[in-house]
Amino acid sequence: MTVQTIDTGFFKLDGGAMFGVVPKPIWQKGYPADEQNRCTWAMRCLLIEADRRLVLVDTGIGTKQDEKFFGHYALSGDASLHGSIRQAGYSPADVTDVVLTHLHFDHVGGAVDRVGDRLTPAFANAAYWTHAAHLDWALHPNPREKASFLRENIMPLQESGQLQFFGETYLDVPGLELIYVDGHTEKMALPKLTVGGKTILYCADLIPSAGHVPLPYVMSYDVRPLLTMTEKEQLLAEAAAGNWVLVFEHDATTEAATVEQTEKGIRIQTRGTLADLLA
Repeated sequence: MTVQTIDTGFFKLDGGAMFGVVPKPIWQKGYPADEQNRCTWAMRCLLIEADRRLVLVDTGIGTKQDEKFFGHYALSGDASLHGSIRQAGYSPADVTDVVLTHLHFDHVGGAVDRVGDRLTPAFANAAYWTHAAHLDWALHPNPREKASFLRENIMPLQESGQLQFFGETYLDVPGLELIYVDGHTEKMALPKLTVGGKTILYCADLIPSAGHVPLPYVMSYDVRPLLTMTEKEQLLAEAAAGNWVLVFEHDATTEAATVEQTEKGIRIQTRGTLADLLA
């Protein structure tokens, strides 16, 4: 198995929403905000080659929305999903599976492209994977999450017949396990991988950045924040004990890290690129 990160550019979200109850004078030291209180965040995906399969984990925000939509998020950076896949030595046609941790627009937007007046899956040869309970949650959203679930990101996948569900059809990739968490949204899937004797956890929105490792640092976007804290506590304890490499989907500067137990709780031990921490 080989695993690498894929960059799809940066966007901005409100710092207060990203850090919840943590006061701005504390979080802005590591994540400075602009004049609109927005911090810059990555949309970092994962590319896994194993057993003749090429698995893409999450897809970024995509390119099909209109200028008004993108204006809310101040997109920046030169990287794109398809461009980064090609830079890694593959073609989008090589992707066999797309694992969607969840269906919020900044994770699933790149799964669907606009071709003329049509919306079509961006990876024609791939099966798209989500949890059936999460799909139902996304198609019947609560008012808190409604703006994050866009039907144009979801329905073309379902209508194409390419959408598959974890547990109903087995995603048979040796060394890949999925951990389901429910604090951020219903049945978010976190890929856990074993590579050369090391464990990688792709943290998605459970721990979106290195700055979210301390337990109270929980996003206001989470539908069950107290459950998020419990889920973080359990996984971080395992990560510290097993020297796991954590990959952060949204941290603009820290791609990956290991953690350790300290007197103040679990904290970052070593930061670096995924490749460096696997070496």
